[in-house]
Formats: sequence, structure tokens, C-alpha cells
Amino acid sequence: MDQALEVLVAVIEKKNFTRAAEELSMTQPAVSQYIRSLEQSLGAKLLERSNKYVRPTHAGDIVYHHAKSILGTYTAMQSLVDDVMNRAGGELAIGASYTFGEYVLPRLLARLKQQYPLVRPSIHIGNTDVIGEMVLNYEIDIGIVEGEYEHAKLLVSPFAQDELQLVVPNEPRFQGRRELELQELLQETWILRESGSGTRRAAERMFEARGQRPPYTLEFGSTQLIKESVEAGLGISLLSRWAVQKELQLGSLLLVPLRGEAVVRPFSWILHHTPYRTKAVDVFLDMLKSPLQG
Repeated sequence: MDQALEVLVAVIEKKNFTRAAEELSMTQPAVSQYIRSLEQSLGAKLLERSNKYVRPTHAGDIVYHHAKSILGTYTAMQSLVDDVMNRAGGELAIGASYTFGEYVLPRLLARLKQQYPLVRPSIHIGNTDVIGEMVLNYEIDIGIVEGEYEHAKLLVSPFAQDELQLVVPNEPRFQGRRELELQELLQETWILRESGSGTRRAAERMFEARGQRPPYTLEFGSTQLIKESVEAGLGISLLSRWAVQKELQLGSLLLVPLRGEAVVRPFSWILHHTPYRTKAVDVFLDMLKSPLQG
């Protein structure tokens, strides 16, 4: 592996030569030398440097994105070679969209640690579109997303169903209600996730299927922020039951079924089309095939 690429990635991500040197356990002069050698080899200036910042040039940005892919491919190759000699172990980079990553994945990781202590997982959380791009660019070994997702260059396989339900504040007007019509909720403020989120796509499909759309909406990029806002009485939302289990136990939020067809979406895993997978990925996939406990 060309260590100069690893050094460039570290400098760009840390935005600082000193912090990059600490990350790589190198001296700062060694980091600077690697960057100079890479710039000379490529015949282009890769970084703009001042006392206040370090940032990539246009050429540096191109090299950075290709370097991430190259380093990811090298790591996967090394893991496969290690697997020939050893049982499941090594690095396992998992990307997950918010609902699964924050509310389901921790349980799976606890089981993974218990059964395969040599596997060292790292977790990356983002919305569905971001996780798909990370798999595509070899930044993670496996992605887990919510809702419908397709990509010609990736293998996408559903493994579980997730039901989204109406989440409302624990207020007298909602207490004791067995179900609600969307029509009577159109004057409420609906708090939705951002575009690109699987939860947002599910909500949009629900509005379209029922032929009605609330005129008052807010868009937040965090499920936790949405829950806090609903609890405060700012509005209502459509969220996975996985995301509100603690709030239901505490009584700070209520789930009220919406009349009509249930809002269901898949949880799916995403991989590259390849016959070669590390044992760490294989054992994690086996865990995903087991029924989710919640």
C-alpha cells in the first residue's frame, strides 16, 4: 500500500499536519515529506496551506476520493488474506442509516462481541443515500439502510420489516385514542426527517397513498431531535417503533395507529457484487438473518 495516500487522506480529514502526524504515529516532518513526494510524483499541488487551515486543491480533492477507494480495497484484500489463515476477526466497517444504526445495531454488536471477540467493528451513521455512497466508494464493508433502495452497482437484500407509526405527545387530546384518521391530523405540524432519509421516503409514500398531504411541516436531520420536539408539543411525526421504545416506557410519547394500511418498509443490507467476503462480514450477515429482538 502506498503510505503517501494514507498520509494525504489523514491530513485532509484532520485539516492539520500535526493532528495527522499524531493519528499516524509519525513526526510532522515525515508527514510533510510524504505530501511533497506525492505532489512531485503526480505533478500537481494537492494542498493549500496557511497558518489557519489546510485544505485540498481541486487536484487534491480528486486524489483524496480515489485514495479512499484504493485504501478501502486494500483493507478488504488484507482481510480476505487474513481469513485464509484465521477465524472471523479483524476490522469490520459497518454503515447504517439512523433508525437501524442508533436503535437496533447496538444489540447486534453486543451479540457480535460475545460470539466473535476478535472482530473489531467500527460504525458509521448516515442517511440511506449517504450509506449507499460509502459502500460504493469502499469506505465501509457493509451498509444497512431503511426503505426502498436500488443501485445498479450494488447488491441490495431486504432482511427484516420495520413498521412506522404515528408518534404524538402525551396530551389529553390523544390519550385513549385507538386510531386516528389522517384527515383529522392535517392541521397538525408534521415533523419529518430530511430528504434522502428512508424514514422521510416512507412518510412521503404514506401521504401519496392516502391522497393527502399536511400543509404544515418541519424538516429535521435527527430522529432524537424529532422525538424531543414531539414531546415538547411542537408537532407530530411518523417514526419507527424501534426509535421510541424508551419514550413509550417513560410515557413521554404515545403511539396511535393511523387508520388504513400499515406503513411498512424493509431493512436491507448493501454489499458490492463480489464472490469474496471476509469472514467478519459473513458472520455479521448471519446475525442479520436472525429475527430482530426488540
